[in-house]
Amino acid sequence: MPFISKKGFAMPESPIRKLVPYAEKAIDQGKEVIQLNIGQPDIKTPEVAIEAIKSIDREVIEYSHSAGFESYRKGLAEYYGKNGINVNHQQILVTNGGSEAITFAMMSCFNPEDEIIVPEPFYANYNGFALQAQVVLRPITTFIAEGYKLPPVERFREMITPRTRGILICNPGNPTGYLYTPEELETLKQIVLENDLFLIADEVYREFSYDGREHKSILNLEFLENNAIVVDSVSKRYSMCGARIGALITRNEDVIKTALKFAQARLSPPTLGQIAGEAALQTPDSYFKEVGDEYVERRNILVNGLNAIDGVVCPMPGGAFYAMAELPVDSSEDFCMWILEQFSYKNATVMMAPGEGFYATKDLGKREVRLAYVLEIPKLKLALEVLEKALEAYPGRLDVEFSDRFVQGA
Repeated sequence: MPFISKKGFAMPESPIRKLVPYAEKAIDQGKEVIQLNIGQPDIKTPEVAIEAIKSIDREVIEYSHSAGFESYRKGLAEYYGKNGINVNHQQILVTNGGSEAITFAMMSCFNPEDEIIVPEPFYANYNGFALQAQVVLRPITTFIAEGYKLPPVERFREMITPRTRGILICNPGNPTGYLYTPEELETLKQIVLENDLFLIADEVYREFSYDGREHKSILNLEFLENNAIVVDSVSKRYSMCGARIGALITRNEDVIKTALKFAQARLSPPTLGQIAGEAALQTPDSYFKEVGDEYVERRNILVNGLNAIDGVVCPMPGGAFYAMAELPVDSSEDFCMWILEQFSYKNATVMMAPGEGFYATKDLGKREVRLAYVLEIPKLKLALEVLEKALEAYPGRLDVEFSDRFVQGA
């Protein structure tokens, strides 16, 4: 029998999706599974995008240019310009979701065994993207007790080696919802310029910044014209996860030219997704105001509700629609399996993503979970009830004191 590749064995399972069999079994048993494990919003996709798909008047669903339809790229450039980010369509490469954009960036900028520094916890699939690109992902740990804020510049400097070629951030963050401050971005810029590194920023949650704070793109940091690469996506902005349309944006001509070679190898991004994405650019500003207000209300209900449960700690996210919480349990993965398999309250149970999968450092995140507040408020309230009752009943509950090491909203 032929052997599976070493890379195949090394490829990590998604912590976001690995518990699906347990959820399916719970559904088969007649339980309601409240799915807070995945960032699939229940927010409606803008009507302009839906109508564009319904009214397609084409006899052939053709390939696009490997970089994406020019009209769409020009529309994206105009969208970024309205948001204070000045780029042209030749500095934009349309991709199969933000995931492909990250992979293209890694393969274009790094040689095998080059190192990239990533603040952890981070979007779990970064591990897989790095493996595919044969890049060594080096985590720099942020802590729940500090609200996941960026570590001091000295810690970054300590991690720089001759193999270090870049830093990757997600802003606002997945899984933490952390929104970087202008001062933190300036710190990153300083490190990048000192060491001639690439700075890759996953900015797919740009519109979702809360409490009067504004998102700042790394493309607006001075002197980073050749260093800054932004990853974007329509998935969360327009609640169009299934369109699978993203973008790589950079002013570095060599990076764009190199990434285009990888894009040519996969032929083109999805035609139907680009049609929907281009139409979505006409979404009125009122849509984002309404969606933002809804997420703030959901966030406040979930996070305040979590912190009201005995032994649970959850910093208040500044953006995106995720929260990381620390639970008084022996193992969040065991608890997430147990609650699906053996527990229900009001005939409902909760699906969460175990925190360990969002870390690269061994043994971190073992009591943390990621929750996505992407469902309507009644479901979030029910999920909080279920979680509180489950923690009371869980046989692996710990008596843990958190208050002396947690700064709310840090």
